[in-house]
Amino acid sequence: MHPEPVPPNILALERPDRALWRYYLISSILSGPAIFFTLPYLFLRFHTLHYRFDAEGIHMKVGLLFRREINLTYARIQDIHLRSGVIQRWFGLASVEIQSASGSTGAELVIEGFKEYDSIRDFLYTRMRGYQSQQPARVDQSVGSTPEESSSDRGAVGPPANAELISLLMGIRDELRKTRELLEQRQRPISSRENV
Repeated sequence: MHPEPVPPNILALERPDRALWRYYLISSILSGPAIFFTLPYLFLRFHTLHYRFDAEGIHMKVGLLFRREINLTYARIQDIHLRSGVIQRWFGLASVEIQSASGSTGAELVIEGFKEYDSIRDFLYTRMRGYQSQQPARVDQSVGSTPEESSSDRGAVGPPANAELISLLMGIRDELRKTRELLEQRQRPISSRENV
């Protein structure tokens, strides 16, 4: 199963738009006396920031002295957020924040500096959903339904592996039901003794 090719408009996105540099410049000016530190840092960040979208994932490189490289596969993407402040919106920019299953609280990868942020977000959602749809199907059954009833509701019978999984889960459900009934039977005599 080969992944779909990356659309040409996404494939062409490698360097951030010049508007990102103007945003960095204004952010540095607004930092007050810290401009002497923030302006050189953001200048180097802008000129070394590179992205690459391919069939497997997103790759980002940034930095001159301390190089940072992030390779994030589409299968690891858990959530995607768009963030834009007032100045970013003024320049037509937004940051696409991508969270993965790494367990960190913040975004693992931030794609910034593109005016095509909606296209990037939509592309990432389709890739993320594509990888999720390749995963084994979830078991969507009510407590009392059988595998035959649920498969007829979906309109198709799953592969044998799914049937085994469903029967295993139904066995677990039945055992839990029996355990609950036994616990309830034990609770009844205790509560009747307390009322006496």
